[in-house]
Amino acid sequence: MELADRRHRGRQRFVDDVKDTVSVVDCDTNVASTHAELLTVTRRRDSTLGAHDLIIAATAKATEQVILSADSSAFQDLPGIEVRSPRRAQVAGRLGATAVCRARQ
Repeated sequence: MELADRRHRGRQRFVDDVKDTVSVVDCDTNVASTHAELLTVTRRRDSTLGAHDLIIAATAKATEQVILSADSSAFQDLPGIEVRSPRRAQVAGRLGATAVCRARQ
């Protein structure tokens, strides 16, 4: 039981760190327009970029943010996207800045 409590506290600290560090960006018309632009690029290139990665890329491009990803190769062919690997990036804190898209309600 003590081990489970310790793991839970560790996971909770991680979640709290994420919530304190990650910026939430609204998925506005600028992000949606950028998404459509990048979707066109990926379809022309017959790319297999996943839907979530495309949303991340569109949000980062529309808000002029850098994507921090362990799989930077997924974004390498997208125009106007800067990607850094967490192993190579000099990041302030444990997580660094990240853009996350949230649909408007």
